[in-house]
Amino acid sequence: MNVFVKMPAATLLALLAAGMLQAKPKYVTYEKYGAIGDGAHDDMPAIVAAHNAANEMGVPVKVKSGKTYYIAGGNLSAVIKTDTDFGDARFIIDDIDLENVKAPIFKVQSYQAPYDVKGVSSLSKGQKNIGVSLPCRSLVIPENNAHKVYIRKGLNRNAGTAQTEVIVVDKDGNVQPGSEIIWDYERLSACKAYPVDEKPLVIRGGIFTTIANRWESRYNYHHRGFLIERSNVLVTGLTHLVSDEQDHGAPYTGFLNINKAVDVTVEDCLMTAHKTYTTIGAAGKPVKMGSYDISVGRSVNTTFRHIRQTTDIDDTAYWGLMASNFCKSITMEDCIVSRFDAHMGVKDVTLRNCTFGHMGTQMVGFGTLLLENCEIHRDRLVLLRSDYGSCWDGEMIIRGCTLKPVRDAKELHIVSGTNNGDHDFGYLCGLPSKIKIENLTVDDSAVKNEDYAGPFIFGSFGRNPNAEGLQPFKAEGVITIDGVTVTSGKQLQLSPNPKVFAGYEIRRVSR
Repeated sequence: MNVFVKMPAATLLALLAAGMLQAKPKYVTYEKYGAIGDGAHDDMPAIVAAHNAANEMGVPVKVKSGKTYYIAGGNLSAVIKTDTDFGDARFIIDDIDLENVKAPIFKVQSYQAPYDVKGVSSLSKGQKNIGVSLPCRSLVIPENNAHKVYIRKGLNRNAGTAQTEVIVVDKDGNVQPGSEIIWDYERLSACKAYPVDEKPLVIRGGIFTTIANRWESRYNYHHRGFLIERSNVLVTGLTHLVSDEQDHGAPYTGFLNINKAVDVTVEDCLMTAHKTYTTIGAAGKPVKMGSYDISVGRSVNTTFRHIRQTTDIDDTAYWGLMASNFCKSITMEDCIVSRFDAHMGVKDVTLRNCTFGHMGTQMVGFGTLLLENCEIHRDRLVLLRSDYGSCWDGEMIIRGCTLKPVRDAKELHIVSGTNNGDHDFGYLCGLPSKIKIENLTVDDSAVKNEDYAGPFIFGSFGRNPNAEGLQPFKAEGVITIDGVTVTSGKQLQLSPNPKVFAGYEIRRVSR
């Protein structure tokens, strides 16, 4: 309750003049709560206190220009619930000796708490209304732990995860466009909702340098950055650098880790890819560990604009910059990064005016996949991840793109993957029913292999068309081709394994 409203103006002025009341500040600074900003003193306790005070008063945090704040390895996280302007301030994040590798530096959170959705026992694919009303527009996450999906194959094999997805639902229970239900849920073991904040929260600026950890190279993911668990957030003008990486270290989940959120935009940011380290995977064999600077999980309508990275996008010593899981509606525009990746599914992806480096674009999922005016420096334009079945249920549109490998290759594919039929991933696997290829350029000038026969629409996918007893794999539909230019002059062909794709009709648009 605001006591100022209850007081007569004369009384309020008298109390203020006597120092008995303090006016709410326009913003909070770290120095007000004890920060030094000299790059040596541990300022994290002051940073935590400042944000706690700002959250309680509902005022922004404004960081002083020219300061350098040192963040030691204590088990502390600062909670951000109000606008924060880091400006040109620098932050040194020392990860060499950590009390808790799972403690983010900043947690971006809502004032509103998540809640359980009552009265929903099942859901159906494409269902328009979940059958109950909600307190407000919310991100709803249903779960059926009796059915496993994304049962991973390969060196990092596992037993899968509970069937789940993310749905945006209004207060009347209507499923919002872009988050349509993709699975049938015979029963729900849980159904959680996260209120969507209508007022935007802005995080601006800041130059953050992580002194890399020196832990054993194994899957002990470090969560040392921003954990964004609030909807309607804009992150703009942030820079993240990495220093002192060794010949070993544990991987990172992402300096920007977006989770259980709707309508998050990241723009005009400079990020850094992490070194690639090797460990022993679940199959008992060496495997390279994914390590990310951006990750997105269980979120809807996430947008990245004007993202660049400090490391060479074609340098294979560094892992890809970005990964996601269980998301819907991801957009990347005007980005130059080493990789776009959607591990455990994505519904609807738009990649526009981007350049992707040595790890290219990798995904499995649903809905519409649009690649427009993108350049990919790999031997495949789109890799459908083999560890999750190499599948896309929906439509693929490739418009004005360039496939430009920077290294020699035996084959070039527009769509690549592997599914030999010996593994159950927990769902039906298959390829898009509609593929549109418009004004594609295949720059194969770097390919010197004598066996190179020209580009293919599909790779072989490891399928034996004559084998019996295999897991089903749907490969049928219509492929429309409207303009393809190949630098070598070789023709675009269907596949080195054409029988598998005999169910496709190819329509060539004549000009």
